[in-house]
Amino acid sequence: MNAMVSSLSPALSRFVAGMDRLVAAALPEAAVHEGACELMRQLVGRDDWLDPAFTVPHPRFYQQYLLHADPQGRYSVVSFVWGPGQMTPVHDHCTWGVIGMLRGAELSQSYRRETGRLVPDGPEETLEAGDTALVSPALGDIHRVRNAHGDRVSISIHAYGCDIGRQRRHVFDPETGAVKEFVSGYANAAGTRA
Repeated sequence: MNAMVSSLSPALSRFVAGMDRLVAAALPEAAVHEGACELMRQLVGRDDWLDPAFTVPHPRFYQQYLLHADPQGRYSVVSFVWGPGQMTPVHDHCTWGVIGMLRGAELSQSYRRETGRLVPDGPEETLEAGDTALVSPALGDIHRVRNAHGDRVSISIHAYGCDIGRQRRHVFDPETGAVKEFVSGYANAAGTRA
């Protein structure tokens, strides 16, 4: 048994055990998405398990806290804590991801490339508590996310197909299409690694 699992809440331990089984099965990406979404729905179906240390907002920036990193690098689980009105830049992930809304709500605007710049791809989507969503280079991987609330914190839980805090990704200027590489890291810099 992974040493990390024993130190997690029971709900997060069940999610991690399910993810371990899912990624060990070497399934096609679509089947991983389906399984990860079901596991995430179960995880965010209750809001009584997240350690308060991973719910603390920053006054200026959204926070990404590492909850679990698979020792083999197959996936990671993070909490995103959105202060009132906070948002990401337009960015990608370069891997699959499943997002579950735990508390509050967030808005996500997808983008697509068009004649050298990025343009909105469909309407902005809302995730409410208990909802899940997917990102993947195969499905659409470029978006901007923001807290739907201007007066309170929102928290989402994300699982990605790599150690997302170490993954080389990109931010985009939608008007010019300019791309800048970045590595996000974690708000809890030491993390909680197995």
